[in-house]
Amino acid sequence: MSDTTKQEIILKYGKNAKDAGLPEVQIAILTNSIKYMTLHIEKHKKDNHSKFGLLRMVSKRRKLLDYLIDKNIERYRKIVEQLGIRK
Repeated sequence: MSDTTKQEIILKYGKNAKDAGLPEVQIAILTNSIKYMTLHIEKHKKDNHSKFGLLRMVSKRRKLLDYLIDKNIERYRKIVEQLGIRK
C-alpha cells in the first residue's frame, strides 16, 4: 500500500491527519491490505507465505473489531457499514 493511500484512509476515518491510532483507522488500513492480498493469493495459489500473512491480518482485524464492540457498539456498526465488512 502506498503512503498516499494510507494517508487518504487516515484522513477519511480518523479525526485528523496524524490520528492513525484509532481502531477505525487501523481496521480500514487492514481491510485495504486484506483486499490487496486476497487478489494476490487468487493469482498465486501456491504462495503459502502470503497466505499466512493474510490470515494474520484477518485475525488482527477481528481482534480490533472485537475491541471496538466492547468499547463502543455504535462506532463498530458505523465502521462495518462503511467498509462493507460482514458480521
